[in-house]
Amino acid sequence: MSAQKPASWAYAEEFVAEDEVVEQARRRGDELGATPVGTGAGAVLRLLAAAVGARSVIEVGTGAGTSGLWLLQGMPADGILTTIDVEAEHQAAAKKAYLAAGVAHQRTRVIAGRALDVLPRMTDGAYDMVVIDAEKVEYPQYVDHAVRLLRAGGVMVLDNMLWHDKVADPAARDEQTTVLRDLGKRIRDDERLVTALLPVGDGVLAAVRR
Repeated sequence: MSAQKPASWAYAEEFVAEDEVVEQARRRGDELGATPVGTGAGAVLRLLAAAVGARSVIEVGTGAGTSGLWLLQGMPADGILTTIDVEAEHQAAAKKAYLAAGVAHQRTRVIAGRALDVLPRMTDGAYDMVVIDAEKVEYPQYVDHAVRLLRAGGVMVLDNMLWHDKVADPAARDEQTTVLRDLGKRIRDDERLVTALLPVGDGVLAAVRR
């Protein structure tokens, strides 16, 4: 097995170009301290949303709308994105991004609040896709809800699952790294899920609900 070369990784990351509206949202996210998904991870989100025909999507962690824009590009024209974030400033930026992209307002539900307060109110088995990119130490709880919320054949996606190259380093034992490392193994071994960890961006873990 050969190691991936940096040039090949960079080529793959930029293989699908982001459009101007996504680029603006990404820059705004950086300014707000809401780290956006990279271009490679965004392209994966778009691909998966298209692959499952995702009409009902939950996003945990709105940021400035970068990931939401990628998702909406892959979703059918009647698909609805429900996105949850505790930061009102982030959500205001996301709404501007959706508007700039020409997304009809009825296609997005922007919910302000802690995801762990909002997710319990969502309907079991009613969603085609759940995307998680928020507070890392709360990922295990988000995943428990995501598995409950997904329909059979639905897909769960977690960003940052390689966490700055620390998850693969057994010497890295800080709380966030340990939580993500242990969670990845738990998802991998869950018989309800078919899982792959993709070396895209900061690590994208995707799992299909059986």
